[in-house]
Amino acid sequence: MGAPTRGFTRCNLLPIELRTPREIRMEMNWLEDFLTLSVTRNFSRAAELRNVTQPAFSRRIRNLEYWVGAVLIDRSLFPVGLTQAGEAFRKTAQEVLDVLRVGREEAQGLVPRAGEVVSIAASHTIAVSFFGDWHAGLQAQIGAVRARVIADHVAGCVEALISGSCELMLSYSSPAFPSLTEIARYPSAVLASERLIPVSAPDDKGRARHDLRTGATLPYLCYSSNSYLGRVTAAVIEREDLSKQLEFSYECSMSDVLKRGALAGAGIAWIPELAVRDELAAGLLVQAGADAHTAPLTITLFRQSEPARGEVERIWAACKPDDPAPHASPA
Repeated sequence: MGAPTRGFTRCNLLPIELRTPREIRMEMNWLEDFLTLSVTRNFSRAAELRNVTQPAFSRRIRNLEYWVGAVLIDRSLFPVGLTQAGEAFRKTAQEVLDVLRVGREEAQGLVPRAGEVVSIAASHTIAVSFFGDWHAGLQAQIGAVRARVIADHVAGCVEALISGSCELMLSYSSPAFPSLTEIARYPSAVLASERLIPVSAPDDKGRARHDLRTGATLPYLCYSSNSYLGRVTAAVIEREDLSKQLEFSYECSMSDVLKRGALAGAGIAWIPELAVRDELAAGLLVQAGADAHTAPLTITLFRQSEPARGEVERIWAACKPDDPAPHASPA
């Protein structure tokens, strides 16, 4: 038998070796990569969400195309698009992952009865400061709601929604820093509004120990630069020209770590208001700036675009807005 024949597709001139599927072992990761790319339409952004390098991500997409035996991604477009074969395979990939996930959970005893538990991805701060109250209110409205909360960083939550690993997603949104527009096509409903506020431990007179209004240089407890709340905070700092007042102390992507530092008097930190409401009420923390130093936040619920099983639709019916509204950008 001669060497494998090479050919080019008309849509993007991508060379494809004509192999049989048995010559390549397909990996589940490739399906998740493909679904992420089909939403982001950007190789570098999809690679970031999948936590792999872009060269490795590109190789995995090519391997999937070799295994399928057809070009799935039209690389001649910007942003990239799906070929006709890619559009057809997308639904199959999603169905395969759904069936495997449910089968695994049932085998592990994680799902008592099919369709009983709803998986909800949520950023760490929302999982801690919001989910419990929202879930209790939801149950008071529609009856028992059995949920599995997947607390993760923002990129992990977005990946879970894109890949179908969760059915609903809770995230922050803010007009101060719109982000992740690749997911804006997903139906969304705003559940609550709050603010990102600068906080500090009080001094012996009950005033902020580290206060932006004094003009003094302050120790700064900050988010990692690639986190969504970090980007919202950076937008406030730039807008109000505060960078000269802030001296880096330490950083972390989790609000709770920064809150603990502020409680200990280590510096100033920007924290979602709901996450510090108890500490503010008790006087353990105080707002450390003017209203101009805050940013509006909304907590938004996202879902898959396709019709879902009854339990998910029941939750969505209780949360969705009465009138269609523009989709929010999540975080």
